[in-house]
Amino acid sequence: MRNWRFKEVVVMAALSVVFAVIYLAFFPLGKLLVGLFGPIGYDLIFGIWFIVSIIAAYIIRKPGAAFLSETIAAMVEVLIGNATGPMLIIAGMVQGIGAEAVFAATRWKIYSTWVLVAAGMGSAITSFAYGYVMSGYAVLHPGYVTAMFFTRLISGALIAGLIGKAISDGLAKTGVLSSFALGKELRRKKSA
Repeated sequence: MRNWRFKEVVVMAALSVVFAVIYLAFFPLGKLLVGLFGPIGYDLIFGIWFIVSIIAAYIIRKPGAAFLSETIAAMVEVLIGNATGPMLIIAGMVQGIGAEAVFAATRWKIYSTWVLVAAGMGSAITSFAYGYVMSGYAVLHPGYVTAMFFTRLISGALIAGLIGKAISDGLAKTGVLSSFALGKELRRKKSA
């Protein structure tokens, strides 16, 4: 974080707090979906729990943005009342690592739609591996577990990747991100 500007840290922290509240608000919907469809219900919307890592990395474009934003969001979520408790912080770190690994593979230089989608899928992969061990997916039928995995992968791509990009682009168009990498990119595209 040596090369981070103070306002980048502030925006990342603010995004993390906002999405911690959103994450907590989505738990009842997840529980409803589990009641309707079984464990795969959560996977339908699991991408929402990766979205801050995509948004923060896309806006700030610096190493660590995906990992730190997801970790901070998990910490705040625990502080405001998530019943999972401190284990949620580890889950947030695991999710952030999945997205961060994709951005690292591009050396934090490419933020195309495909990379954002891949980052959402990266979070899906790492979170699923963690969930497999911690949540006992091994006792479920292998076909069902495979369906859960691919559902989470698609959710990560669509919700975290595409919707995260749309939210970020929408914010950039307002001008509020004009001094951030995403805002500068938008200005360059407009002037070209």
